[in-house]
Amino acid sequence: MRSAVTSAFTSPDLRKKILFVLGIIILYRLGAMIPSPGVDYRQVHSCLDEVSKGNSAGIYSLINMFSGGALLQLSVFAIGIMPYITSSIIVQLLTVVIPRFEQLRKEGQAGQAKMTQYTRYLTVALALLQSTGIVALADRGDLLRDCSTGDQILRDQSIFGLTIIVLTMTAGAMVVMWFGELITERGIGNGMSLLIFAGIAARLPAEGKQILDSRGALVFSLVLLAALIIIAGVVFIEQGQRRIPVQYAKRMVGRKMYGGSSTYLPLKVNQAGVIPVIFASSLLYLPNLLVQLTTSGNQAASGWQKFVQTYLVDPSNYVYIIVYFLLIIFFTYFYVAVTFNPQERADEMKKYGGFIPGIRPGQPTADYLGYVLSRITLPGSIYLGVIAVLPNLFLEIGNNGGVQNLPFGGTAVLIMVGVGLDTVKQVQSQLMQRKYEGFLK
Repeated sequence: MRSAVTSAFTSPDLRKKILFVLGIIILYRLGAMIPSPGVDYRQVHSCLDEVSKGNSAGIYSLINMFSGGALLQLSVFAIGIMPYITSSIIVQLLTVVIPRFEQLRKEGQAGQAKMTQYTRYLTVALALLQSTGIVALADRGDLLRDCSTGDQILRDQSIFGLTIIVLTMTAGAMVVMWFGELITERGIGNGMSLLIFAGIAARLPAEGKQILDSRGALVFSLVLLAALIIIAGVVFIEQGQRRIPVQYAKRMVGRKMYGGSSTYLPLKVNQAGVIPVIFASSLLYLPNLLVQLTTSGNQAASGWQKFVQTYLVDPSNYVYIIVYFLLIIFFTYFYVAVTFNPQERADEMKKYGGFIPGIRPGQPTADYLGYVLSRITLPGSIYLGVIAVLPNLFLEIGNNGGVQNLPFGGTAVLIMVGVGLDTVKQVQSQLMQRKYEGFLK
């Protein structure tokens, strides 16, 4: 990896792309530190210091992690990339339900541009809805519940002042979406993933210092050792794949013979990536968020509200851990079934004269691919569940609240390792392409 990065900086074109990505990331982090108009910046930081001992950010920790801590600071980029991720997932899942989206997906580049347009429209709606909810919670003092002056972080609490903050956060989410698309088009790697990577990485020094100050050097060293073991395991599983051999029959086109080559179809153990963890986390946050929005200070909690507050708020509760683990397994199978269609792959192989040795083309090939996919999805889903609940099991080590804030476990490690591996592979492919260009010239 070190040689690939060093070689990338020696190439003028690649160096320009890497510097462009770094410039966008710097702008993104600057926007994450600029407070929205009408927000008392000193009061926010005072509340953050006060609630760092509690768990008030529990249900917002996923969004706060993706935004690099910008959410609880109510900055311009407080909403971050989360609305675009959610809208992309929704549009992708709707291709199975809505025939129009399925048709657009098969139309190639023109259809993909249309679906991207729909994704942007949905992102605006979700960003507006999400920013409205966050500002409403901040106005009521529920965003930072353990802070004694949590309802004073907004200077102007009039309708006009709150509207300005909502519009600023919505516009910030659109700018972040634009940053991600610019990185994808003119830089290296997936822009949205790199912005999430930057947000998570920006919080690592502060989280590490918190562990060192609160738990001591011994626990800090043990956490680093555990982090290295987890990262090694994640890299090992992320690189694992089942290679199904595919043989292409020879065919005559004019006077030339084509085909006759052998290749393989790679099926990754973790075919779904980190999406099931995001789905499960978001779904577990919804009941707690509804309880906060539907209860007032003097109102007695109902039966379902007591159940949610008892079992689905504390990340170290055994019910929370079991439900979280089962949701990850369910969404892993669901997402793999949506994104990988064995019937389509079998039809494509049959169209181009490809077949799996020992398996007849057509429906038998589709059945075989479905069987293999279901077999490797099980260990992949268990792996995702185990990595995601590790911070829950070791919640008392290095973190005083907010399971997703544990810097070296769960979703953070999955995203950082996955994005890092994908970016390095893209850099290596760009270098290889330029080497071949040198031979052709």
